[in-house]
Amino acid sequence: MRRKKNDRDGEVRKGDKLIQDGDLVIVYETYKQMKAVTVTKNGEFQNRYGLFMHNDWIGKPFGCKVTGKKGGFVHLLAPSPQLWTLVLTHRTQILYIMDISFVLAYLEVRPGCVVMESGTGSGSLTTALARATAPTGHVYSFDFHEQRAEAARKDFERTGLSSFVTVTVRDIQGEGFPEEFANEVDAVFLDLPQPWLAIPSVAKSLRADSPVCSFSPCMEQVQRTCEALTTKEFRDLRTFEVLLRTYEVHEECLGTDLGLDDSVNNDNDSESAVRSPRSSPPHKRLCSVESKVIDSEEDQTQVSSKDNLMEKGPKKGRSRGEQLPSSLYPIVARPEAEAKGHTGYLTFARRAV
Repeated sequence: MRRKKNDRDGEVRKGDKLIQDGDLVIVYETYKQMKAVTVTKNGEFQNRYGLFMHNDWIGKPFGCKVTGKKGGFVHLLAPSPQLWTLVLTHRTQILYIMDISFVLAYLEVRPGCVVMESGTGSGSLTTALARATAPTGHVYSFDFHEQRAEAARKDFERTGLSSFVTVTVRDIQGEGFPEEFANEVDAVFLDLPQPWLAIPSVAKSLRADSPVCSFSPCMEQVQRTCEALTTKEFRDLRTFEVLLRTYEVHEECLGTDLGLDDSVNNDNDSESAVRSPRSSPPHKRLCSVESKVIDSEEDQTQVSSKDNLMEKGPKKGRSRGEQLPSSLYPIVARPEAEAKGHTGYLTFARRAV
């Protein structure tokens, strides 16, 4: 990785939060590779970049860059709901940031809210709900699986959210929400196989004009949930599917692998210049060659000069260490082949006044 001017090599500034023994940190290796690590005295962390001693991390500010024994480095980030979603242990299918942000907005979650959730699962959404309702609100999460609920409690202790989240073992589909929450809840989120069974209990728990959201991966589940919500007790019924398309952005040399035929210099046909059988894919070609129509001798001369420049590249004998022109390293953005996500439908409704 190249050093940038805004890299922080552990210098402490006023107001920085320092890493202490027992803190949870997110070790950032690459944007696709991160790990959650609890800092301990004399502890070690090892990855492909080398061996890192926890003692070297203690006293450094969150966000700093630390160097390992072999010269490699990582960044130490403070845990956040967004980062925790990327590093948590998957005990069930989880919601990712694109759905989480949409849910928080439409459920109108804010500090001081009382939110109920079923089921807890891996705790991805629960973590975001807890951060959004803190410091005066609370999240009551229910899961029918004892071991899964206990694992979630331990995760909330690691992330420092245990005082904002209460995890209870309960079958919401069969028993409904506890009676003690009647007319006391500001928002409800359901992630259940049969969410329509819990709708009557949701109606009793919600305050007037408060929202409910149900997440379902199948349209048949959505249909039955909507049927249950189509009563006098609910209004403003709507369903969404949130799609995310991520782009990779990086520098790329577009001029060293053109592979154009020699006939380009002798052919006035723009098609042969752009669509030569030996040419690289479009993202590997110079924009000027790809988009410019050669309709005059002057234009053809410009293209030929570009080709002559290309011939000086590494494949044509460019000397080692000689820098290519900066114009050959434009910023390229293209969609990622794979993006984290899954099929899911979000159904919202509000309890009638």
